[in-house]
Amino acid sequence: MARLARHGNDPLMTDLPSPVLSPLLAGLDGVRHGFFGRPGGVSAGIYTGLNAGPGSADRPEAVAENRRRAASQLGVAADRLLSAHQYHSAIALQVEDPFAGERPRADGLVTQAPGLAVSALAADCAPILFADSKARVVAACHAGWRGALGGIIEATIETMLAAGARRGQIVAAIGPCIGQASYETGPEFFAAFVAVDAANARFFAPGQGDRRQFDLPGFCLARLAASGIAAAEALFRDTFAEPDQFFSHRRAVKAGEGDYGRNLSAITLV
Repeated sequence: MARLARHGNDPLMTDLPSPVLSPLLAGLDGVRHGFFGRPGGVSAGIYTGLNAGPGSADRPEAVAENRRRAASQLGVAADRLLSAHQYHSAIALQVEDPFAGERPRADGLVTQAPGLAVSALAADCAPILFADSKARVVAACHAGWRGALGGIIEATIETMLAAGARRGQIVAAIGPCIGQASYETGPEFFAAFVAVDAANARFFAPGQGDRRQFDLPGFCLARLAASGIAAAEALFRDTFAEPDQFFSHRRAVKAGEGDYGRNLSAITLV
């Protein structure tokens, strides 16, 4: 395990990135993955750690170095660690080469190319990594509540199928995201979910007054189960509740920080 060291008043950081691993994905041959949080980066201030978000206001050179470190952990070149311009859509794309020019707008990336890592950036939303190790197809998607409700999980699976994956061979893991105890929502949020399916009420627990607490990983896990893939798991690590380990948009908003770092989740064929 990497040595822990405290840098000034910043949270505990490790010397090298130390991603959280999914037991389900770690057991696959020819696949390497990682759910990266804050440990092991060079960013400072509110971005302290491994901020991998090019859309943040962090120093570009720091983000580039953080991404290089994550890519190295995955065994790929820095320019072969791909992140889309995410916008809470239900769009998934197949990619086989590094992007030429600007990042495409999408919330899911699928590849068959060995040595090309596809990723999802998140800071409370659910990152989901997929693999069909037999067909040699992997994918990553960014599933916030809007994307998950709108179909990004299913769109990513369909794009994998178009690339040659088989539904009964796909496994998926939901990485660190905001936990139910930390995710307080209002009545309009609850109404949006039950309007789609009344059974979605089961993903909400009572809060104070008219507030309810939403189970994002549980909702995503149910969507994965309903899709008919071979297996899925959620790691149930709460990004909001672990400030030394993960970036959190909600925590940054509550602290009035103005911006926030992004956690990187990535997968590649080897």
